[in-house]
Amino acid sequence: MPLFETPRLLVRELSRQDLPALTAILSDPEVMKFSLRGVCDEQMTGAFIDWCVQCYANYGMGQWALVDKASGELVGFCGVSPEQVAGVQEASLGYRLATRYWRQGLASEAVKGVLEYVFSLQQQPAVIAIIESANVASLRVAQKAGFNAFDTVQFHGRPVRVYRLTHQHWKAP
Repeated sequence: MPLFETPRLLVRELSRQDLPALTAILSDPEVMKFSLRGVCDEQMTGAFIDWCVQCYANYGMGQWALVDKASGELVGFCGVSPEQVAGVQEASLGYRLATRYWRQGLASEAVKGVLEYVFSLQQQPAVIAIIESANVASLRVAQKAGFNAFDTVQFHGRPVRVYRLTHQHWKAP
């Protein structure tokens, strides 16, 4: 059952039934180029799904499955999950899409839907986005969603930009 939908996507919780399709996405080196985990095999993808399910139970949020309405195929995931940054737990935006769905505006559409869901229904005070400066496509997606100001910090030994979007700023016209 979908949590919500966007014009082209159904957004629902990930489950172990998604393992084959999500493994195909997360095992693509191009998709995982900027991931701290690197390319994921089936075991790593299964552990990721289990972690997502645990996030849903513990926090009421997590990384959610993105399903193409037209084909019913798993496109990737997008959501907000807990992340430790500089010793503080933050609600962190994440997303990954299969390469065949890149450059179609689906990441921006998914992020917009996720932010609306977490800010409107769950009343998150703020969401962060952690992005390496070389990840130009993700920078564009975040900026389109309203993430503009950032701090450069070390995250798992890598210099990254940490953007913050507050509930108040998200609601501003």
